[in-house]
Amino acid sequence: MTTTTLAKPDAYRELERRFHRIAAISDALGILGWDSQTMMPDGANDGRGEQTATLSVLAHELATDPRVGDWLEEAEGSAGLGGWQRANLREMRRSYLHATAIPAELVERTSKAISNCEMIWRSARADNDYAALLPSLKEVLACVREGAEAKGAAMGVTPYDALLDEHDPGARAERIDAVFDDLAGFLPGLIEQVLERQAREPAPMVPEGSFPEAVQKALGERLMRQAGFDFERGRLDVSLHPFCGGATDDVRITTRYDLADFTKALMGVMHETGHALYEQGRPRAWLRQPVGQARGMAVHESQSLIVEMQACRSPEFLSYLAPLAREAFGGTGPAWEPDNLRRLYSRVERGFIRVDADEVTYPAHVILRYRLEKAMVAGDLALEDLPGAWNDGMRALLGVVPPDDRRGCLQDIHWPSGGWGYFPSYTLGAMTAAQLFEAAHAAEPGLRESLARGEFAPLVSWLRENVHATGCLHASGDELLTAATGRPLDAGVFRRHLERRYLAA
Repeated sequence: MTTTTLAKPDAYRELERRFHRIAAISDALGILGWDSQTMMPDGANDGRGEQTATLSVLAHELATDPRVGDWLEEAEGSAGLGGWQRANLREMRRSYLHATAIPAELVERTSKAISNCEMIWRSARADNDYAALLPSLKEVLACVREGAEAKGAAMGVTPYDALLDEHDPGARAERIDAVFDDLAGFLPGLIEQVLERQAREPAPMVPEGSFPEAVQKALGERLMRQAGFDFERGRLDVSLHPFCGGATDDVRITTRYDLADFTKALMGVMHETGHALYEQGRPRAWLRQPVGQARGMAVHESQSLIVEMQACRSPEFLSYLAPLAREAFGGTGPAWEPDNLRRLYSRVERGFIRVDADEVTYPAHVILRYRLEKAMVAGDLALEDLPGAWNDGMRALLGVVPPDDRRGCLQDIHWPSGGWGYFPSYTLGAMTAAQLFEAAHAAEPGLRESLARGEFAPLVSWLRENVHATGCLHASGDELLTAATGRPLDAGVFRRHLERRYLAA
């Protein structure tokens, strides 16, 4: 892919310098955020809140400087820019619009509220104490709502659509409603069909033993290397909630280990590795410019899910993984056979925890959160009523009710950390992953056979060219998907994938 740089007018050059500085601050915030969730002592929380708030305000001041608006107008009127530079300007304009809608005082107040709420959430979740979280969560929601209203007014959209646009440019609730209503219409029946089919098969055996964390980590790191993760520019750690973060050329991913069950952490590692490969594969000539960033969170989620769900849970890859895991943990017996591992990793259950959910029930978890957060932002659902509304939604979509809030509305960090409007990206990403994998397989007919040998190169190379290295050259996720697969997002591909994997004879 060529990234020919043409002569740059002064205004455009000033914009590149300015956004490079903003990217450096964002990187610093990324490392501070990683540290707060992995290594920071609890007593440092107040100081960390001050640090992140200060840096957030500094980045906001750089982004909202009136000169940025002047430079944008001048650069946009120039005829001497190439395609990547034009796309960079488009992304700069979008960033400027979002930033200038929010006063610096609100940025600082929001950052401090989030830092405080995240720490309270950790203990509240552990103690199953929603009441303890409620005051700080109210403060976060008030800040989020205030910002969403300001951005919505500036953009001419609803407050919730403004939140969606922060994570996925151009995303709108009206379209997501239609997609999710379609999913919610067939998911309960599909789940029932899959459960009935499973009941006719032998139940999978869970490998028994104590699985030392060090061995789990070593196996995870081995697979990360095979997938192409560069440990010279990243690392693997432990956190309460697995995530991919860090900074440009310093990608930090985390997982959490269960000493009685190695299977969850292993797939969690590969999920986050998919995110990390995207970050490590972004266009190097544009890394610290807006056009060099990932094309929205739905596309980002597709990269984690194409590695975990489409590739690593495929029968082909599991035939490779089974003997590898057996050797690593010293396992013996039928529980370690490839077919059993396939049935174990494709097991569908109505569960309470989103991050542990299978790919058939997972969309129901996302639909629930989407509907709830949209109602909370609109003021149609009070935070005091969230636990009850959560349980009602779980009953309707999945046929189960969490026995406590720890396994209900307290399980995710997203709302305490200010991540409102993010949840739809998970399922939109799953749909995107299915469509990308189908296209990659068509372009690389031997892709599945390579996975059976533990080789990710054909898949990752295709993703590098068609997704990772394109950055934000395309204006939206649908535009990227159309360029990569020949059509915009098609929900039918995802449904066919689920039916093929879970219902085919």
